[in-house]
Amino acid sequence: MNILKNYAAGLSLAVLFANTVTVKAQSTQNPPQLGKNSIKEVIAAMTLQEKVTLLVGSGKAPKPKPAGNGKPGVSNGWVPEPPMIGHTETKVPGAAGNTTAIPRLGIPSMVLSDGPAGVRISPTRKGDSTHTYYATAWPVGTLLASTWDPQVVNTVGKAFGNEVKEYGVDILLAPGVNIHRNPLNGRNFEYYSEDPLVAGTIAGALINGIQSNGVGTSIKHFVANNQESNRNYNNSIVSERALRELYLKVFRIGISASNPWTVMSSYNRVNGVYTAQRKDLLTTVLRDEWKYKGFVMTDWGGGYDWIAEMNAGNDLIMPGRPDQIETLINAVQHDSLSVKVLDRNVEHMLNIILKSPSFQKYAYSNKPDLKAHAEIARKAATEGMILLKDQGHVLPISHSVKTIAAFGNATYNTIPGGTGSGEVNKAYVISIYQGLTNAGYQPDESLKNAYTQYFQNAKTGQQPRRRSFGEMPTSDSLLNATVQHNDVALITIGRNAGEGNDRNLENNYKLTAEEKQQFKTIADAFHAKGKKVIAVLNIGGVIDMNEWQDNADAILLAWQPGQEAGNAIADVLSGKVNPSGKLATTFPVNYEDVPSAKNFPGTPANHPEQVVYQEGIYVGYRYYDSFNVKPMYEFGYGLSYTDFALSNLKLSSATFNGTVTATVNVKNTGKIAGKEVVQIYVTAPAKTIDKPTQELKAFGKTRLLQPGESQQLTFIIKAADLASFHTDNSEWITDAGKYEVKAGISSRDIKQTATFNVPKSIMVEKDHKAVQPEVAIDELKAKR
Repeated sequence: MNILKNYAAGLSLAVLFANTVTVKAQSTQNPPQLGKNSIKEVIAAMTLQEKVTLLVGSGKAPKPKPAGNGKPGVSNGWVPEPPMIGHTETKVPGAAGNTTAIPRLGIPSMVLSDGPAGVRISPTRKGDSTHTYYATAWPVGTLLASTWDPQVVNTVGKAFGNEVKEYGVDILLAPGVNIHRNPLNGRNFEYYSEDPLVAGTIAGALINGIQSNGVGTSIKHFVANNQESNRNYNNSIVSERALRELYLKVFRIGISASNPWTVMSSYNRVNGVYTAQRKDLLTTVLRDEWKYKGFVMTDWGGGYDWIAEMNAGNDLIMPGRPDQIETLINAVQHDSLSVKVLDRNVEHMLNIILKSPSFQKYAYSNKPDLKAHAEIARKAATEGMILLKDQGHVLPISHSVKTIAAFGNATYNTIPGGTGSGEVNKAYVISIYQGLTNAGYQPDESLKNAYTQYFQNAKTGQQPRRRSFGEMPTSDSLLNATVQHNDVALITIGRNAGEGNDRNLENNYKLTAEEKQQFKTIADAFHAKGKKVIAVLNIGGVIDMNEWQDNADAILLAWQPGQEAGNAIADVLSGKVNPSGKLATTFPVNYEDVPSAKNFPGTPANHPEQVVYQEGIYVGYRYYDSFNVKPMYEFGYGLSYTDFALSNLKLSSATFNGTVTATVNVKNTGKIAGKEVVQIYVTAPAKTIDKPTQELKAFGKTRLLQPGESQQLTFIIKAADLASFHTDNSEWITDAGKYEVKAGISSRDIKQTATFNVPKSIMVEKDHKAVQPEVAIDELKAKR
């Protein structure tokens, strides 16, 4: 009965607001118009209902939520959502949502689209059978971060933003910049790194590229949304220092570098309060301390107290429902919500609407240059691929190699990107098999036919559906034939994940026993004939490398490279492109070595209501380096087909005076043109506060250096870069003492060192106390 009453109420609200939402002002004589009159004049002319409807979106509804009080685990049936407000036209089918138009005042609706890895719209449209509306599937975020090259990422952003604009979208709901706290996070492929400097810098480059087209972005998910398990209710319990130095810092770096039009608050609670409802997060930190000028929106259906969201500074509620409008209007009428708060939030939105293509009446073409963009995607993909192993210089593949035995489901069904909001309706995906063929190699045709038949049988139910078919077993007869007729074996390991669920430890992070045994069987057969084995990792996140990697002579980490995957992988395998990618996230020896392994995804394990960030600031390499835990492949690691030498590290001064400039020379000492990434780590004195052994403070990538060619890289380090957050006084302080600067090619491969001295401590910034945990956290402490 309660369900029926709620549903009836939703219907009556929908009728009410569909009929009244385009309210005419009492005076019909020449109301002010956005763009012609000042924003304050427009706001003054708005009715209460117009203000509220502008702050509540009119997009598609999320899935129904559990009935009850919105607390974790409370559910007494499913309540149907009320129908959407119907007055705003959906211009772009498949887009995530719209803001509300107020034509009377010249305020258009803006279109918001998903798109961490490409504009997410429908490829077909009702009544239009003559066109398809494909978008480029770009390399995933983790691959882009692995380029360590903001220029490459900015180029992707410019092309990406062109598609946003030409498909009639105003704001792209991207990028996602959440820290890689744990490798099992199902959305890590969308995100960039375990390190805030890398992630924030790459995000800023992408945002600048996208927004150069006159469209907007929404940096997300703000903040501490580092898992998918029970993401709508889970409470992230984290210290203010860890928040400030890691989880907030990545947003601060990205925002300061690019000024995204919007920020998206996350689903989860942080220290007991939903992020969309935290004034100290959205106003005190974001606006007062960081001086952010755009607007803040909820994630789709995020938060549960809409009045608190308005007061907190969450300007736009998405996707929008009639009952939310009614609630806010009633709150104003009954003095629990101030009109001044509405006016402030409306002003934030109107400032952005003025810049939008919809306001500018841009005549979008629906015809971006997808062919040109595919080439940009292909090049970017090669820049972020990482050579993990190359024993005996198996790669690049020798010119004498013609025939290749290509094993692995993902060789033929290559994974361009992850699932959920990160999916893209693309025109095609180049498989690894196709890429090898396009590059002039001869992949074994009988092996390809066997996989094709296997996939067909699995789809028709003739094959057990083990974890998306499971890997095709290779019979002895087929294996013997491929060994006999091919020069080399290539084995692709595929893994996928996405929004809504975290990865399974046993069969997604780890290889199954069958996979490991098959890899060994294939490798043994080829090695017995003196033939080499190459592994390609077509994955979205870190995987376990134990028990199988020793059987491979070479390993290329290709990540999920977008729609040109196969061509890009072939470019690197063949030597057309020399790999220059570096790990932006650590590969541990064992999952148990991950500092958050003991408390991910929280408690209770099957439906976590809270997760304690007990590792504090010791995430990724900060933990492995400080606690002497050997990784499988360390942060910043990546091989090349050539060799480089770093030399002549110099500092501008031995005494710090506001800034210090470091220069280092990089020389290609090998025989092939290539690029190198120089990483600058700093070891700071730890007299007043616990600190990691070292932290990344700067990085740079060379141009393509010819054999024997050198380039000098320059890095500027400021006091703010060296400061740690002291919670007791809410101060960022650069301690006095000796600082060691380390120039390396990974966190564990340091080539040059130098030192400078800070004569006296520097208070860099005084902040407010904000987003503090309600309970004490027994955080990790390093001993130095």
